[in-house]
Amino acid sequence: MEIERAREDALVAGVAGAATVAIALLSSFTGVVSVATLPTLAPLAVYALYLFSRKGGPYGAADTARNWAVAAAVVGAVVLLASAVL
Repeated sequence: MEIERAREDALVAGVAGAATVAIALLSSFTGVVSVATLPTLAPLAVYALYLFSRKGGPYGAADTARNWAVAAAVVGAVVLLASAVL
């Protein structure tokens, strides 16, 4: 495995994991939002999509680790906002 590929994987995994933990902590301890288990895991689903989409090439210009990390963060924010509103 190339070191650059490992760094990209760690970036996406770290952001997805941090978003998942943030949702779980906000749901459990603050009482601001109440999120069920499945929506809490939604950022990890983005990471799974990233892993399974990287099996072969060629990749498009928009298919970067940074964009996948942003997608995981956005999914986490959407879950929090949807839970706060509903």
